[in-house]
Amino acid sequence: MKLTVIGFWGGFPAANGATSCYLLEKDNFTLMIDAGSGSLSKLQNHTSPAELNAVIISHYHQDHIADIGVLQYARLVNYYVTGEKRILPIHGHTEDHTGFQSLSHQFTEGIAYDPAAALEIGPFMITFLKTKHPVPCYGMRITDGKKTIVYTADTAFQKDWINFSEGADLLITDCNFYADGNALKAGHMTSEESGLIAFKAQVKELMLSHLPQYGDNQQLIDEAKKYYHGKIKLAYEGLIWQ
Repeated sequence: MKLTVIGFWGGFPAANGATSCYLLEKDNFTLMIDAGSGSLSKLQNHTSPAELNAVIISHYHQDHIADIGVLQYARLVNYYVTGEKRILPIHGHTEDHTGFQSLSHQFTEGIAYDPAAALEIGPFMITFLKTKHPVPCYGMRITDGKKTIVYTADTAFQKDWINFSEGADLLITDCNFYADGNALKAGHMTSEESGLIAFKAQVKELMLSHLPQYGDNQQLIDEAKKYYHGKIKLAYEGLIWQ
C-alpha cells in the first residue's frame, strides 16, 4: 500500500500548507484519512476528488474536517459536469452527533463506524484506539494484510499506544510539541513521547506529524532520537511511503 502526506500541520496550515490529511492507496482504491484545512487543494496534486473511493475521519476538530464541506461541493460540481451520481462514503464516529451529521450531503454519506470493532474499507482493515484528547477521537491501525500503518490522530501520551502500535511498519504520531512543551494539557504529544512509543512498540519507521508552525522542526527528530534510534521522518507535503 502507498501512503501520501497531503497535510501535516497541527491547528492551522502554515503558509501554502494544509492540516492533517493522508491519502492511502492500494489496488486502485483510494482512502483519504482526515480532511484538514487546505487539504482539498493539495489533494488535487495527486488525485481528483471525484476519484476518491472513501474517507475516514478521526474526530471533528476543524484541523481534521475543515475541508469536508468543500469536498462535498467538489462532488456536487462533478455531478453537474459529468452526471456521475456515485455517493462517497465518509466514515466517522457518532459520539459527536452534529459532527457526524455534517458528513452527509447530496453526494456524500456519513457512515458510522463502531470503534470497538474492526472496519473493512476496500483492501484495508482498520481497528481503533480512543485517544486522550479534549473531544472523542480515534487513532487507527490500518493493514492490507502485508503492511501495517498506525496513525495516532490527536492524542496525549498513553501507554495503550505501545501495544496498539506493536511491530507496525510505520507509526505516524501527533508531534505538536517540542520536548519541553506542556503537551498533556493540550491533548497532544511531544517529540520524546513519540520516540518512546516507537521504541517500546518496536516499529520499523516513525513519522512525526501534526507539526508546530514555530521553532525548528528538525529539532523534533533530534529529541525523538533520545528513545528511538530507527528511521525517523518529518512529515511534509507529498511525502510518499510504500
